[in-house]
Amino acid sequence: MPKLPRSLKALLLNPTGIVGLAILVPLIAVVLVAGLIAPTSPFEMVAQPLLWPGQNAVYPLGTDALGRDLVSGLIYGGRVSLTIALASTAISLIIGITIGAVGGYFGGWIDDTMNRVTAFFQTIPPFLFLIVLVAVLQPTLSKIVMSIAIVSWPTIARIVRAEFRSQKEREYVLAARSLGYSQTRIIVQEILPNAIAPVIITTSVIVATAILNESALSFLGLGDPNVISWGSMIGAGRQMLRTGWYLTALPGVAILLTVLALNLLGEAINDALNPRMVEDRS
Repeated sequence: MPKLPRSLKALLLNPTGIVGLAILVPLIAVVLVAGLIAPTSPFEMVAQPLLWPGQNAVYPLGTDALGRDLVSGLIYGGRVSLTIALASTAISLIIGITIGAVGGYFGGWIDDTMNRVTAFFQTIPPFLFLIVLVAVLQPTLSKIVMSIAIVSWPTIARIVRAEFRSQKEREYVLAARSLGYSQTRIIVQEILPNAIAPVIITTSVIVATAILNESALSFLGLGDPNVISWGSMIGAGRQMLRTGWYLTALPGVAILLTVLALNLLGEAINDALNPRMVEDRS
């Protein structure tokens, strides 16, 4: 059998990574097959309102104030929350890597311009900026994704810029230039693979932050009203904290476990990509 890469082996042997994967993998599997596990629409009123968890075997987690199944809400809400988080992170990675790579590689006035743009976005409180963007653009799914991406990319840009500035004068880059490689090829095929490790580590944190941002927006009533998410479920149940605390507790626990798993996985990836840690675990 082929040997696993040392970093992957270190990740799979890391207890922190195992716990993170043990939470994330089943969660992703459940939301991917949501239609099989919870065939009822999360908006469909299926039973008596405010059934408590365990009160009815057909609806094991109970129903909300409108009689909607909370199992369906959690599963479909997880799909929406994760989709928003992953899509916004992907867009922020594209923006951040592009700006950071171009500025860090070319330097000079290009780097100064890119750095000033990045600094401008970082001077604005991210969540306040996010609220303004969503309020101005109107809260639809695609606009929420773009808004979260807009407030997330500066972190990636800073990391990539620093990596490119430290890598661009190394021997392998000088050798690529002497061989006549184009600047695009040097950036994409030579430097970027060597600068991607800290980006991978940071990505898990950005995904977790995106989930929290989307949940906070939905809690404030700035989510897409045509879909259900964990944040909108918490927002809908906040008026019944005394009489039906489970309405906010269940999606809150789902958010907590997901964010915790992402942070654990990010910590494990950091250890796995650290040569000293990899050597210790191999």
